[in-house]
Amino acid sequence: MSDTPIPAAVTFEPQAVSTQAKRSAIFIVMTIKPDAASHATVRAWCADIAGLVRAVGKRIPDGGLSCVCAFGCTAWDALFGAPRPAGLHPFREFGAGERHAIATPGDILLHIRADQMDLCFELATHLMSRLGDAVTTVDEVHGFRYFDQRSMVGFVDGTENPVGNEAVHFTVVGEEDPQFAGGSYVLVQKYLHDMAAWNELSVEAQERIIGRTKLDDIELADGVKPTSSHSSLTTLDENGEEVKILRDNMPFGRPGSGEFGTYFIGYARSPAPIEQMLENMFVGRPPGNYDRLLDFSRAVTGCLFFVPSASLLEALAERDPNAPANRN
Repeated sequence: MSDTPIPAAVTFEPQAVSTQAKRSAIFIVMTIKPDAASHATVRAWCADIAGLVRAVGKRIPDGGLSCVCAFGCTAWDALFGAPRPAGLHPFREFGAGERHAIATPGDILLHIRADQMDLCFELATHLMSRLGDAVTTVDEVHGFRYFDQRSMVGFVDGTENPVGNEAVHFTVVGEEDPQFAGGSYVLVQKYLHDMAAWNELSVEAQERIIGRTKLDDIELADGVKPTSSHSSLTTLDENGEEVKILRDNMPFGRPGSGEFGTYFIGYARSPAPIEQMLENMFVGRPPGNYDRLLDFSRAVTGCLFFVPSASLLEALAERDPNAPANRN
């Protein structure tokens, strides 16, 4: 992780990446139709997003409405041309067979958050209406906050998230890629859980898999916590310092259909730490010492996106991917 400073926020204001956790969320992943008219529609839409968030959010000022918009690698090239954010590339797959972090289609991600689902729903409706038939929705998840920020498997989620200036340091691109300062990378995966099998385990067995106590969310001591625990494999150190990402995972499900899941979303200053965590989980550290939570949880989607700064997002409406200045 680079220690280079973050440029002045007044110039490179980030989107609402590190906003405080909310009660409700909608995640929408889209693909863009491969024609010039659809590309033009999406570019013009970039200038509308902030205004729509303000308009809907003003109706319930304390509702905490926010929206993050991000773009995949292929979409960036088609919509905006060069240069591309330095770390933006197709989703990297890890593992194989039943334990596989798969890549799935995704050109645009919307991460909409609020304390009330009606705010999320209203904003999503307006944003999608502006896009019309220029896009195809390939995944949509409506997430909810589960009691005291519990995951679907019953443990508190996001305990070690960075906050304040630390969150900015770990999630916002700085002078290492100055053309995209103020931006972030975001990786999403949808996990489905075998809750029947999970609930057959004792609480003690579940705690050894997660690496924390279930009731009071205390990390297990090193002599007790297995090296294959989820918390062990998702803790990264670089030169003696912990490297963090910002998670805002949300449970979702349809009990009548037997669907119980977690929508993983992780923001970072570079894709590298999130990808290292996935490799540790799905392949193992060392190989074979994989995350035992994956015996009960299956990843069914996987996409990597870049979140431009708020100012760049609006400016992208005027970006010409074929302009000579953009060819390099």
